[in-house]
Amino acid sequence: MAKAATSDYMASSIQVLEGLEPVRKRPGMYIGSTDSKGLHHLIWEIADNSIDEALAGYAHHIWLIIHKDGSLSVQDDGRGIPVDIHPKAKVSALELTMTKLHAGGKFSESAYKVSGGLHGVGASVTNALSDTMRVEVRRDGKIYVQEYKRGVPVAPVKPTANSQSPIAVSTGTFTRFMPDKSMFTTIEWDYNLIETSVRNRAYLIAGLHFYLTDERTGTSKQFYFEGGIKSLVAHTNRDKKTLTAPIYIKKTADHTEVEVALQYNDGFNEVIESFVNVINTVDGGTHVTGFRIALTRAINDYAKKIGAIKDSENSLTGEDMREGLTAIIFVKIPTQSIQFESQTKAKLNNPETQGFVNTVVKEGLDTYFE
Repeated sequence: MAKAATSDYMASSIQVLEGLEPVRKRPGMYIGSTDSKGLHHLIWEIADNSIDEALAGYAHHIWLIIHKDGSLSVQDDGRGIPVDIHPKAKVSALELTMTKLHAGGKFSESAYKVSGGLHGVGASVTNALSDTMRVEVRRDGKIYVQEYKRGVPVAPVKPTANSQSPIAVSTGTFTRFMPDKSMFTTIEWDYNLIETSVRNRAYLIAGLHFYLTDERTGTSKQFYFEGGIKSLVAHTNRDKKTLTAPIYIKKTADHTEVEVALQYNDGFNEVIESFVNVINTVDGGTHVTGFRIALTRAINDYAKKIGAIKDSENSLTGEDMREGLTAIIFVKIPTQSIQFESQTKAKLNNPETQGFVNTVVKEGLDTYFE
């Protein structure tokens, strides 16, 4: 029989978790799970900060290295995380970013209008779930460093002459972390999974050079694509017989941009990849729903227009439309307006985005069919 709860419910019963303790106590709330999927989520909470610098036009190169010892590092040539003392917190902005939840430039439109690391908890969550972490910042002609042990600073932020970053850049941020094996069911990095994520992000940001190195195997690749999501569709269909050239639709209104590329092949499976500010929304969301509705409406309208379907006949279903379809849906939304289902950012919840994507895609397909 279960033990009855004590009747003593007092102020002392309320547990207050300080700093990053909530992350270590309930990691699934922040990264979704503690299996391989959650492990790899750590990478993008760091790397998407570098990508935000690229989206803002400040970074042009990102280096991601899987090290032999199982640690992983991310480096960029952006502006570098600020290291000066925060006026309210009275500690370095770097320390604040790496050790406090909901701290970061993502909340300020003056820092980032469009951001992947929306909630400002990303870097600190990775820090909390790492056994060790080292961050180096290059800015103002100096190199600053801070190291952490399970999310706790080992020493204050300080200048250093002993950089451990492998790439010499004039400005930028270098972060190397070792996942805490006590927090995960596995800490083995999946190169193929990481490569796919790197490739997708490189397709989304024109002019970004992304370098991926795996020291365990000696593999090193560079990703740089001028064709954007049209090239991503072509890459996804590279081993398939395609039936159409890629259809490309793009429109910006009310600070929101929608970009869609789609192509049909002779297969039967549907492949839809969706992104919000370069975040791969693996569970879809309102932008995907809007796309699917528009696709069904546009094709049915065209089929009736050319007499392929009579008014008295049943319309084609959405499933019929999506056989052999490969589509990439990429929306950019102001950081302050994004509504994700959770911190893992797997699903977009903005209701207005569904209507906007629906309208843009329907208009684009109607024009294509003319």
